[in-house]
Amino acid sequence: MTSRPVRTAIAIALVAMLAGCGGGKNKAQFASDLAAAKTTQIGVNTYLWKASLDTLSFMPLLQADSNGGVIVTDWYVNPNQPAERMKMTVTILDSDLRADAVRVAPQRQVLSNGQWVDSPVQAATAQKLEDIILTKARDLRRATIAG
Repeated sequence: MTSRPVRTAIAIALVAMLAGCGGGKNKAQFASDLAAAKTTQIGVNTYLWKASLDTLSFMPLLQADSNGGVIVTDWYVNPNQPAERMKMTVTILDSDLRADAVRVAPQRQVLSNGQWVDSPVQAATAQKLEDIILTKARDLRRATIAG
């Protein structure tokens, strides 16, 4: 049976040996790996998550589940268009920063005879919001790698 100090010394030696096995990565590769590692701390891509929250920050939130990657807003009424309201659901589908890793599902209602009635959303609305989120996420990633 090995004593505790000896086991600790062996563990430290093994860690030191593994630390030297960097494979000759340069600083940019290391920063890229570090940035990629930061994307899995909350269950979904951190950059997409933060960019989604930032993009929807003007709307009241109903649900924000970082492990499941779902953000649901409450209805938002634009003061310039009080007879229309919008609600968003953003789903982050992957831990990688990819174009197909984020989905936006907008809902729209219009006020008709004192009742809110479902109304179609312009076809490009979801795509535009996804593009905004992706652009912000890429900017966040670049800032992390450069920083």
